[in-house]
Amino acid sequence: MNKSELIKTLSEETNIPIEEAAMVVNTFVDNMKEALADGDRVEIRGFGSFKVKDYGGYSGRNPKTGDMVVVQPKRLPFFRAGKELKEFLND
Repeated sequence: MNKSELIKTLSEETNIPIEEAAMVVNTFVDNMKEALADGDRVEIRGFGSFKVKDYGGYSGRNPKTGDMVVVQPKRLPFFRAGKELKEFLND
């Protein structure tokens, strides 16, 4: 399911216009992104939690050429599924 499908489903299941459903989904996603950018953890009970992990830089090799490359430090989002989601998927 992609974002537009989620908006359409929300609109159909709640009988609200597509524009309002889009506003709800966009507000939800934007607030999650802001919280993660601020270093906060986002938890949705029964679904899972999101957080940002910091990875340090390191020296690596280009697999095609074998040349040494420097990989810059980065911050990446990390999702951990909640217990209820895991149980739902494995039943």
